[in-house]
Amino acid sequence: MQFTAKQISDFLSGTVEGDENVTVSELSKIEDGKKGTLCFLSNPKYENYIYSTNASVVIVGLDFVPSQPITCTLVRVKDPYSAFSVLLEKYNEAYKQGSAQTGIEQPSFIDPSAKIGKNVFIGAFSYISADVVIGDGSKILQQVFIGPETTIGNDCTINPGVKVYNRSVIGSRVVVHANTVIGSDGFGFAPQADGTYSKIAQIGNVVIEDDVEIGANTAIDRATMGSTFIRKGVKLDNLIQIAHNVEIGENTVVAAQAGISGSTKIGEKAVIGGQVGIAGHLSLAKGTQIGAQAGLNFNITEENKRWHGTPAQPLRDWMKASVLFRTLPGMDKRISKIEAELANNADHKEFSSTPE
Repeated sequence: MQFTAKQISDFLSGTVEGDENVTVSELSKIEDGKKGTLCFLSNPKYENYIYSTNASVVIVGLDFVPSQPITCTLVRVKDPYSAFSVLLEKYNEAYKQGSAQTGIEQPSFIDPSAKIGKNVFIGAFSYISADVVIGDGSKILQQVFIGPETTIGNDCTINPGVKVYNRSVIGSRVVVHANTVIGSDGFGFAPQADGTYSKIAQIGNVVIEDDVEIGANTAIDRATMGSTFIRKGVKLDNLIQIAHNVEIGENTVVAAQAGISGSTKIGEKAVIGGQVGIAGHLSLAKGTQIGAQAGLNFNITEENKRWHGTPAQPLRDWMKASVLFRTLPGMDKRISKIEAELANNADHKEFSSTPE
């Protein structure tokens, strides 16, 4: 597909500076721009690339003032980052797998009791169990398993290899990326007198509300009883472990390799960094932000506070402590030197006080 600078400008409610008839067919980063591509400039650190890029069109802010001649056509908008993200989404919708497909590929299995909505696509080798409900416009791609009595809302995309266990509830406009597992058993075992462990049955389910996106290879465990909740608007990265009975509040984001232990409740609009570990049965206040690789084993009651380190501490305290950490090697050398001098002085004093 090709678009002119004028068409892009009209779509984004912007203005054109340069050749409004120049065409683009691909999107690119500004440092990799070539003829026929569209890119954007938002971060001032990348301004030098706009003077050398071969991109045909660059989206810039209304306040951008070039300090050197520019050969590309500019499209000026209020917020270039947001404008480019809109174009990325449109591009993705046009080319993503299964986006325009409907119908059922073969071989696949759909239980006769399943209810399939309008304009649904089901990819080959997928298995739709008894009493499943799939809403209008949803895409179930290849090799997906949907367990019995699961409900999936409208306009969802379940990518290849996803496994959804029985009685899960998935809202509308949810995206689940490849090989994620929803509703597997929580990690529940009771220690026995002989040192063995007896499995505790996990009879709950997982509830995922509207507008959630879940990355690849993430695992969300079913509740022991009741539900594990992923609330509206949550965004989960790849390779995340969410244990049984966890609740993640609306519009929270969690980065890759984080682990959230059982029955922990995370408030809305929280930000959880990569490789963060959160112990079980905790409560985190609204707007909590936890830096990468932090470890948390206590409740957070104050809203909109930032934490870092293991064990986690307020960000400012952690930053001060990290400065001290860097001085420890030098401090150790100074202490060793002082100890040696004190020892020498003691030896000298003992020698000088010996009677003739």
